[in-house]
Amino acid sequence: MIILDEPYVSQLLKDTIIEMKLPVLKNKTSERLGFDKYITLLKDEEFIELLKKEETCKIYSNSEISLVWIEDNLGFTDISEKIGLFKDKLRFRKLIESIYPDFSYKGVEFGKLEELDIESIKKPFIIKPSVGFFSAGVYKVSTCEEWKKVLKALTQEMKAIKGLFPVQVFSSERFVIEDYIEGPELAVDAYYSSKGKPVVLNILEHLFPSEDDVEDKVYMTSKKIIKNHLEAVLEFLSNINEAVKLRDLGLQESGLRDFPLHIELRVDKQNRLIPVEVNPIRFAGWCTADIAYHAYGINVHSFFLEGLEPDWSGILDKDEAHEEETDDLTYCLLIAKKPDDIETENIEAFGYEDFISRFEKPLELRKLDYRQYPVFAFLFTETRNSNWEEIDRYLKADLKEYIQIKK
Repeated sequence: MIILDEPYVSQLLKDTIIEMKLPVLKNKTSERLGFDKYITLLKDEEFIELLKKEETCKIYSNSEISLVWIEDNLGFTDISEKIGLFKDKLRFRKLIESIYPDFSYKGVEFGKLEELDIESIKKPFIIKPSVGFFSAGVYKVSTCEEWKKVLKALTQEMKAIKGLFPVQVFSSERFVIEDYIEGPELAVDAYYSSKGKPVVLNILEHLFPSEDDVEDKVYMTSKKIIKNHLEAVLEFLSNINEAVKLRDLGLQESGLRDFPLHIELRVDKQNRLIPVEVNPIRFAGWCTADIAYHAYGINVHSFFLEGLEPDWSGILDKDEAHEEETDDLTYCLLIAKKPDDIETENIEAFGYEDFISRFEKPLELRKLDYRQYPVFAFLFTETRNSNWEEIDRYLKADLKEYIQIKK
């Protein structure tokens, strides 16, 4: 069963809903997208009644905004409890502390941040809201001197963001201070089956312009990335479910079942996977999850909803006769964001054709209304590793060469 919300519903998800005739909650987003032309949208009470008749509570959403409706309406299920395990980052750290006994963290009230004995805290560390959204309020602190600047910036940011999101999505009341994890960042789309078995649908590596610049610009996947991390990711997911069963949460018997997740992890110096955060009931945001379709023919939405599993051994070992060797290919999602120092109202146009011409094999361009969101487009590409320079060049680019400014 589907709950759609802002900011973005991908075309692949739209097509999947229509083709499978999936039950969709009637709200402003689903009505705006015109789903009522193809399927009957369900009012709140109809959606709830249908869910009560289902043997399992299989909910999928494209956005965490839907958590508000779920908490307000689905108290008769255990889905809110499952969501809370991951959405509250302090609860999540407590859940997995036996798995990572050497990982340090602490919770602190926002009003008591100024009283922290910052010299006693191991550095570098990350501070972030216990219940957060879109990387708001997330800072890295390497020195005591940096802390003063971070605290000032954090305080200003919390004032600016106050009231913009419901408390189920973002809250500035409590923060988590935790170890900073050095190493490559991975993003994983996965779900637990009806029997609690972890199923991995894709593994991405998140590339950053530099160590200090953590802007979302490039996500990539390849057979090599899957081969290197699949076994460890499956073990991580199994450990998480065992931890859920061991906690006194009312979920001991079933654990996590029919439950989708988007996970961000770091690979530390010991080659361990350390979770940064786990996002419940959804896959990678905006249209990032659709890269699995371009790379491996995996529609993550239908795979979860139909309970399908990728044949990773077949995908990774496939010998494609008379075609280019797929081990030499990397699939990327490029996020073309508006530069911060250019005001939206000063933009006349963006050169989409010139932009995609810089890549040897653009697969799909998805344009956005940059006057509504500060993103021009998402571009899926297929890149030979021997031509990786085109991705490196994009990582360093500011996109200003494609922007036409009003006279």
